[in-house]
Amino acid sequence: MQSVLKSDRCGDILKFSVPEIFFGRKSLRYAGMSAKRMGAEKIFLVSDSGLEKTGWVEKLLDILAQEQLNWVYYSDVDSNPRDWQIQQGAELYKDKNCDVVMAIGGGSPMDAAKGIALVASNGGRVNDYEGANQIRDPLPPMIFIPSTASSGSDISQFAIITDMERRVKMSIISRTLVPNISIIDPELLTTKSRGLIIAAALDALSHAVEAHVSRIASPMTEVHSLKAIEQIFHHLPAALETRSIKDLEKLSMAGTSAAMAFSNASLGMDHALAHSLGGVLDTVHGIIHPILLPQVMRFNLESSTDKIAQIGRVILDKTLSTPEETALAGIERLEEYFKSLKVSTKLRDIVPDRSKLQRVCEMAALDTCLLSNPRSASVQEMLEICEKVW
Repeated sequence: MQSVLKSDRCGDILKFSVPEIFFGRKSLRYAGMSAKRMGAEKIFLVSDSGLEKTGWVEKLLDILAQEQLNWVYYSDVDSNPRDWQIQQGAELYKDKNCDVVMAIGGGSPMDAAKGIALVASNGGRVNDYEGANQIRDPLPPMIFIPSTASSGSDISQFAIITDMERRVKMSIISRTLVPNISIIDPELLTTKSRGLIIAAALDALSHAVEAHVSRIASPMTEVHSLKAIEQIFHHLPAALETRSIKDLEKLSMAGTSAAMAFSNASLGMDHALAHSLGGVLDTVHGIIHPILLPQVMRFNLESSTDKIAQIGRVILDKTLSTPEETALAGIERLEEYFKSLKVSTKLRDIVPDRSKLQRVCEMAALDTCLLSNPRSASVQEMLEICEKVW
């Protein structure tokens, strides 16, 4: 990650990586055409059992069949994809002579698909590539279709895979992991439950907040992070109440903007702790952010007062007498917002054993995301944050 911190911004030179994007209702129909354009003869399609039940996998397979494309289907993916699932998928990819990787689903199938493409093309184990810029050889073409407005795996240069032996969620970061094509069809959100819509939107919100205050944020990422915060804050309640496709489309757009921001500016302490909690306790990623994010923002305030005040101005729709007042009022309003969604704001609800917090913080101290947090944090300081929200 140190090389990422040094190379992404040099003087007035900015690097901004995104895939080709198809965005809009019914854009799923371009999946087969896109695969053919990538030279596909046999697609390795990754998804999971949850999305199968919604009917979207079957619809996608019909689209591929209309283009007379062959495929191999792989769905052995958990909500936090395991390293052994990546190895198993890569072996199947090579055994069946596949040439394009496609994924439809949330962050787990897409991260798994990245890991499979990585191991199939570079060899070894997915664990060998933990950290930043460890990938040598090109990956096969990748086409991703997100079913949630959150993870950003269809946009980003991140993949998060669980090392089962160490019980750690590994961050793998490389420009090579940015998919060739992202197809973002908001209609896929219409089959999501209320809980999944909330978890996804709050994950995207945390992406945007952490990217905005990141040490390597730039004007090109900041415009996307602030827009994502504004759209999620205003459109999530409406989407939950009405399930309007217009509001769901706004959430899809916000998730895409947040992904563009964090892919190029990285994340921070909230995600370092969330990754650690996911590795140690196998928790669902999206439900962690309402618990940790406000306290992490308070911790970062002394290093990022102006940036957090910008976030506060978006949330409050006004500016108070000083940046610090605006920042603090914005954090308080964010806490009220989380409570209004009736999500957990206490760590004890997902960590039944308080004694595990020490290990969670020790593992978070090793997470790559912590390097771009605007304020350095020790294990003890992270533990104090966890204790405050216990």
